Amino acid sequence: MKKNNKLSVQFRVWFFVNGEKLLGKGRVELLERIQDTGSITNAAKCMNMSYRQAWQMVSEMNKYSERPLVEKQLGGKNGGGAILTEAGRNAIVIFKKLDAKIATFISEEIKKINL
Repeated sequence: MKKNNKLSVQFRVWFFVNGEKLLGKGRVELLERIQDTGSITNAAKCMNMSYRQAWQMVSEMNKYSERPLVEKQLGGKNGGGAILTEAGRNAIVIFKKLDAKIATFISEEIKKINL
């Protein structure tokens, strides 16, 4: 009797620079939330993450990328905030394209497996 088990493969894409984490799914989500909210604080809250952890991730991304991905906006009448740079927006697009291509490849290869 044949079982109705469905084979799956799990993977995570990480970009590294000299062995240091630059981008992964969570960091890309953080960048997207910063873009949506204009704030590291609000982005962190959306992700149930501490501001300190979010700031550390942004700091590391900016440190290891060739150009900053996030820039702080100085306070004023309505307070400060943060914006994604062009490099930050490009990082999201590049990461998502590669992640999607890998997912498609894996899906197609799984269909070929007969276990």
